[in-house]
Amino acid sequence: PALLDATPSTPSHRPHTSRTPRRRRPPVAAFRRIKVRHVHRQHKMMTMRKQLHRALARCAVASPLSAPSPALDAARTVSIAHVLPSTQRRRAYADISQLKRTPLYDAHVAAGGKMVDFAGYALPIQYKDSIMDATKHCRTEASLFDVSHMLGSSIRGKDAVKFLEQLVVADVKGLKAGTGTLSVVTNERGGIIDDTVITKVTDEDIYVVLNAGCAEKDQAHINKHLAIAKSKGMDVDFVVHSDRSLLAFQGPKTMDVLQRLTDFDLSKLYFGMFTEMKVNGGSVWVTRTGYTGEDGFEISVPNADAVKLANALTAQPEVRLAALGPRDSLRLEAGLCLYGNDLNEDITPPEAGLTWTIGKARREKFDFIGGEIIRKQIEEGVPQRRVGLTFTGKGAPARQHSKILDTNGKEIGEVTSGGFSPVLQANIAMGYVNKAFAKAGTELVVETRGKTTPAVVTKMPFVKTTYYKPE
Repeated sequence: PALLDATPSTPSHRPHTSRTPRRRRPPVAAFRRIKVRHVHRQHKMMTMRKQLHRALARCAVASPLSAPSPALDAARTVSIAHVLPSTQRRRAYADISQLKRTPLYDAHVAAGGKMVDFAGYALPIQYKDSIMDATKHCRTEASLFDVSHMLGSSIRGKDAVKFLEQLVVADVKGLKAGTGTLSVVTNERGGIIDDTVITKVTDEDIYVVLNAGCAEKDQAHINKHLAIAKSKGMDVDFVVHSDRSLLAFQGPKTMDVLQRLTDFDLSKLYFGMFTEMKVNGGSVWVTRTGYTGEDGFEISVPNADAVKLANALTAQPEVRLAALGPRDSLRLEAGLCLYGNDLNEDITPPEAGLTWTIGKARREKFDFIGGEIIRKQIEEGVPQRRVGLTFTGKGAPARQHSKILDTNGKEIGEVTSGGFSPVLQANIAMGYVNKAFAKAGTELVVETRGKTTPAVVTKMPFVKTTYYKPE
């Protein structure tokens, strides 16, 4: 650029003579070098962006929310706090015209969200702040995520508990009303069809939130077994909450902020607990849980009230909207699994380090789908284990499918999730290794793009969790 902007050393009105110094034209090779560097830089950025989008899309689980009606569109406001002026709004870089939209879609666009295709939904991957800044903000303040694409559902009826315990490993019967737990849906091989948060509202009403990318197969699996149950005279129904949105409100200051909008004493609602309450004048379902490792709440709200509630929350000075990018960084720092990366139908709960999700009462009979295979693995051990990895040398962040080697160069596993931790300012990863190498402190090597970086097996979470629990 300096070469191109150079000006003659003589006044512009003087005619050129043999004595007048002229601008030296840069050699053609210089232009070529500049162009090549520019093209390489653009190609590298586009490649990294595509890799991030593919990784995020694998975890997305679409909800059955239909596209909003014109009447709802007209009724919605987009006055979410911290919205950029229209002249500064950044154009979405995904073809979103044919994608499903959550009730907060207009608010995302107005706030400068970079919209991407996420399991068939138009959702923001980032707002005006960087993914690094957004991650740090959630660790210190409060962040609001739109997760309305998730499959919110309920199993209802007199036989709801009995039916659900056929499909998941949790001790649903043993849960107290108003409490919940993380669980997994298993197949005949003991593999994980999906991971889920299950909350017992009452003995006849179980609230189940499933992942977006698995929505189609999850519904098919549940409906298949529902038909069998009904044929046997069981009183049970499966309800999908397409009329509700889901907001994840996460961070250490969320309780203080949310308390301003409700008369319910949030200090009595501990991690994993559920209740229905009035927030901002409307009735909502609130579960004290999240996917970041921080204290927080997941709020199920009627679609018609979603934007109003989001406006009320983001109007508070501590709160920012947060998108898919920081959500992925936060869950990795917290050592939480991403379905499609760290979990799939060929990985069992013992291999994934999720044996704790199998309730004590369920271990007496293992009377859920794939139970006998899982019982055998618990008794005899598994060939591989999920582990955390931190890196003792410099190198590019490990990505999914990066090879994990022992110190002699023999391949002994594979990375399933990896990236740079904004909080730790270091590369971290998780993956599966042969059981003999799963002990914390074991030195290993990770190969990424043909280059190797020394690593060490590390206990997770990488960043300490701050769930709100009784002392």
